Amino acid sequence: MAAHFGRLRKGATTTAVAAVAVAALSASQAPGVTTDDLGRQAAGAAQPSGDANTGGAGGGATGDSPYYTDLPPLKSPNPSPSASPTTGTTVSVGEAEAGIPATVLDAYKKAEAELRASKPGCNLPWQLLAAIGKVESGQARGGRVDASGTTYSPILGPKLDGNGFALIADTDHGAYDGDPAYDRAVGPMQFIPSTWEWAGRDGNGDGKKDPNNVYDAALAAGHYLCRFDRDLSVQSQMNAAILNYNNSTEYLNTVLSWLEYYRKGTHEVPDGTGTLPSHSSNSDPGSSPSPTTPATPSTPSTPSTPSTPKPGGGSTSPTPKPPMPSSPAPSPTPPTPTQTVDHLEDANTGKLTATAGSAFGTKVAVRAESKASKGVSKVRVRFTIIGDTDATFTGGESVATVVTGSAGTATAPALVAGEKTGDFTVRATVVGRVLGGLDYTATVTPRQADTLTRTSDTALTCVPGGEFADQVELKATYKGAVAGKVAATATLIKSADDATENDKGPYFKDADGKTIRTLTDLTTDADGVLKLPKLYADDATGTFLLRVNTTGGAVLTVELKVAAAAS
Repeated sequence: MAAHFGRLRKGATTTAVAAVAVAALSASQAPGVTTDDLGRQAAGAAQPSGDANTGGAGGGATGDSPYYTDLPPLKSPNPSPSASPTTGTTVSVGEAEAGIPATVLDAYKKAEAELRASKPGCNLPWQLLAAIGKVESGQARGGRVDASGTTYSPILGPKLDGNGFALIADTDHGAYDGDPAYDRAVGPMQFIPSTWEWAGRDGNGDGKKDPNNVYDAALAAGHYLCRFDRDLSVQSQMNAAILNYNNSTEYLNTVLSWLEYYRKGTHEVPDGTGTLPSHSSNSDPGSSPSPTTPATPSTPSTPSTPSTPKPGGGSTSPTPKPPMPSSPAPSPTPPTPTQTVDHLEDANTGKLTATAGSAFGTKVAVRAESKASKGVSKVRVRFTIIGDTDATFTGGESVATVVTGSAGTATAPALVAGEKTGDFTVRATVVGRVLGGLDYTATVTPRQADTLTRTSDTALTCVPGGEFADQVELKATYKGAVAGKVAATATLIKSADDATENDKGPYFKDADGKTIRTLTDLTTDADGVLKLPKLYADDATGTFLLRVNTTGGAVLTVELKVAAAAS
């Protein structure tokens, strides 16, 4: 991310101190990581940090943009009660680093409350949002936000142009970051535009999703961390969520350090008075210059060697030294894995079909290949659900980013069908490259039932002109299991061999009390039960038939008898 308030390059002393502090604060909290088959980071063997300044493809919410590396004091906060300068309520007052600007702190706590209601299994602590906000933007530049939580000026990261950072060509036409050529991380939580497009949230209820608003950004960050049904009370899953936000082991260590610090005590400070960080994980053109290094004193010149007299006069000059060989030209920077990708190939994805409300049995899998058709590893592939559908990936998201494995293959999370039936598209594209993607058609079929039975064996009888005492109640099953939310149709038919609608005998009533003998748009409940409306009889007597059909082929015919009452 770009600096706007005095970032410094890290000197050798700063680096050493930071390394010691990280080890002291979070050595037991930051195990090595690896990538699972969904492209998520999880506890496991150590891997390269994946910092953006390595020239990798970038990823996560921030595109692996730079971040602040300042660490909390080694001494934990020791707060004492005091009155809030903004609300008058009792808060804790401690050292400056433990202070969080009032509006920013309120945004984190509101995001935690919303996630506690919408995703209670995630167990998101607001202190984790505060820790990420600290390393991403210094708590929105010390709380320089207006009353609605929007920063007074945009907080932008450096251009992700592949020059020391990830290469991410423009995806938003400059709408969020003002850059029509390359993407830049935006706002207090440093979302790249392509991520904000699907992860953005309206946290302050103003009807907009603004990455520069701390309420919107904090809520979006909370949902991003809680993806894939994570439980952040489990340390390995919290580590995976943080690494998914910015794929760097050093980043993980720094965030966990601040999380531990904030958990031990914080206090509210007025907006605009928060402590500003000064050290970044990179040195970019927007950073403050590093302290100048004192010039090395020049070496005194060696006195010239006196010439040796030659017999007969003259002198002998020193033997001239051969010229120093010129330094070899620097070798060109090798391309990143993403830059070597030429195209995507299907990786044996099967037919994508599922019944409404169930998981698809097949996952979308693609292979990133070079021009020589060799698999390319460590490439980020984005899978996007497109079309009029409520299907999602596991975890409830419509977009998933997965890193290719050693064979160049990326497999999307499992698809889960919603209630909307029909076709939709899953599109696979390479993150950071303008290449043709792959489209896969997925189909959601209606729920089905193969058996219908009555829930009662009571005879259904009525006198002419009367109403049936019992309502028809049925239960639907499919392959022996309850068939809930299955569509059905009920028709009073002429005979067992003639399924056309009868024009006499029992009937239903519509909302206006008019006679109808066919009911459509019926649906079984979650338990597979279907209870039909009351039936009435006209003056015709005899045995009549009610036929019920469901999606999937289940059929049941029920007898209805109309006879005069015995005298």
